[in-house]
Amino acid sequence: MKRAPLLLVLALVGCGGQASALPSVTISSCYDGDTCRTTEGEKVRLACIDTPELRGRNADPLPAKAARDYLRSRVVGKTVLIRRVDTDRYGRTVGDLYLKPFESVGLDLVRSGHAAVLQRYAKQCPWAD
Repeated sequence: MKRAPLLLVLALVGCGGQASALPSVTISSCYDGDTCRTTEGEKVRLACIDTPELRGRNADPLPAKAARDYLRSRVVGKTVLIRRVDTDRYGRTVGDLYLKPFESVGLDLVRSGHAAVLQRYAKQCPWAD
């Protein structure tokens, strides 16, 4: 995973843009470990990762709350860069958030042990190889 920042740089340069060209949003809340809401009301599902579920058939509340609380501590009340990837079946933006130009929130969650890379979507994130 040491190559992630370089891959991100190459991906951004390859798209003709720079990290500073990404739009920014301010995060107002996080529902769980991989879903946040911006101050503008946009729901953002973090791309390329999965965290334990809070509710439902596959719920695992203790690690789910830990992932949610960790994500909240990292992004709530902060302005972050966003790379919008897609829209999911629930109408949420699927996106990669960055605290700094090369600090992916999704990668941080994976490295901290709160999330796993979703292999079927890994190609959407330069850091997820």
